[in-house]
Amino acid sequence: MESTYNITTLFLDIGGVLLTDGWNRKSRAEAVRVFNLNQDEVDERHHLTYDTYESGKISLDIYLERIVFYQKRDFGYHEFKEFMYAQSKPFDDMITLIKTLKEKYKLKIAVVSNEGRELTEYRIKKFKLGDFVDFFVSSSFVHFRKPDIDIFKMALDVAQVSPGEIVYIEDRPLFVQVGRSLGLHGIQHVGYDSTIEKLKKYGLEL
Repeated sequence: MESTYNITTLFLDIGGVLLTDGWNRKSRAEAVRVFNLNQDEVDERHHLTYDTYESGKISLDIYLERIVFYQKRDFGYHEFKEFMYAQSKPFDDMITLIKTLKEKYKLKIAVVSNEGRELTEYRIKKFKLGDFVDFFVSSSFVHFRKPDIDIFKMALDVAQVSPGEIVYIEDRPLFVQVGRSLGLHGIQHVGYDSTIEKLKKYGLEL
């Protein structure tokens, strides 16, 4: 397909695009069941402190101290963190797609994500994201969180390409909207097949 776009770079989210979410409502509910916690207490404490963790202002241990270990438990931090890490699963078809497009079109690949440091580092290493991602602009690394426009501006500064050269693949509509406000070409990812079709508009085909 002929395209009038000159795409040199992909901006990607991790959770919901390359991998499952790192620590979402479903995962927390399962933790409540497995570790026999109080759902209401976990939810309230999580919502009061998780943004601080994702912004890189506290460690995972401090986050867990606030939501789980504020009272004595019959399990420890290590056991709970292993459970958290185990919630991450790859979307192999999407990882293969991005690797293929990178090689075929010599694209620069960047991750722009909201994730806590320990979860981000685990996921990068576990699923070998560094093998094809050129740089990571994670909220916990840069202390800005989507939809804060500054995290996108920082990613643009690091990428050193114009917004019109970038396709941003993200599962959350609000974040796609913010990216588009800066001139990025936004694709809301709802599934592998639909994203492949949307990419064709920008001249990116398997």
